[in-house]
Amino acid sequence: MTSAAGIRAELKVTGPSGCPVASVSKDDSSGYALSRSMAPNQEGSVTEEFVFDSDEAVPEDMERLFDYGDGTVYRFAREGGIGCPCEQVETFDCPVVDVQTRDGALFLTFHAPDVETLRDVVASLRESSGSVDVRRLLQSSSDESRDLVLVERGQLTDRQREVLEMAHEMGYFDHPRQANKGEVATELGITTSTFSEHLAMAQKKLMGAILQD
Repeated sequence: MTSAAGIRAELKVTGPSGCPVASVSKDDSSGYALSRSMAPNQEGSVTEEFVFDSDEAVPEDMERLFDYGDGTVYRFAREGGIGCPCEQVETFDCPVVDVQTRDGALFLTFHAPDVETLRDVVASLRESSGSVDVRRLLQSSSDESRDLVLVERGQLTDRQREVLEMAHEMGYFDHPRQANKGEVATELGITTSTFSEHLAMAQKKLMGAILQD
């Protein structure tokens, strides 16, 4: 039996549009909410429930349903197909398995079948919601789960990508190096200082993506 190649993704969507639950948590930063979609229907309404530890910021049209520990379960219905982050993720056949909200941001967890699908999901969310941070990626293997990093190549300019590709092709990153800065710069038709500038900026962006929390 082959091992699973899917990816478990945990994303943070800041300032999501069309999400009443995120709006509630933004009004009271001390609150913690757990949201779960129930019986979604693109053509009808969606019923959602969430747990919140304060009722001061909860809109009146949300039904107080059940007291649970230090929190209270609330329920509300909304129109389906409004393009909220959860619905966007699920259009890629990736059911959202967990969604939480703090300080007006959504924290979504879902399973993508492959990296290409994951990239499409992130790109879609960024196009509609703005700030999307990939907090953690896990891929199962035969022995253990591997911690992955999703690097968005779109963060690099065309020139930065060209510099990285040429440097890699000529063996600049090999040990020992097969080409020095001057040789790569000459091949690109730029000065050594310009090469160093583009390379440093590209590496900074890549390291930022790899080391982010």
